[in-house]
Amino acid sequence: MAYVITEKCLGERYGSCVAVCPVDCIYPGEYKGEEFMVIDPTICITCGACLPECPIGAIVESEDYSPDWAKVNAENAEAFKQNPKVAERPKDDPPRKPGNKLVQ
Repeated sequence: MAYVITEKCLGERYGSCVAVCPVDCIYPGEYKGEEFMVIDPTICITCGACLPECPIGAIVESEDYSPDWAKVNAENAEAFKQNPKVAERPKDDPPRKPGNKLVQ
């Protein structure tokens, strides 16, 4: 089971998860016209390195926790893989969406 990036990342994209991924399976792109990141489930080794890195808690540790977003990640991974890497956004940068909050 791969880790999954959920809707909390939509329009946020901190990118801090990318720097810690040992297998380079997290890619940036646009989904529904907003910045987003996906985890390629065919490459993810479920190491857990990305989970504590997301300042808004947009990553879940199993496809079972968010099957709809697991599908979005899987369907977009190949296309997003071709995109250039993104600069990491500061973890203390306030979320852009009102419903998102920084997690401790």
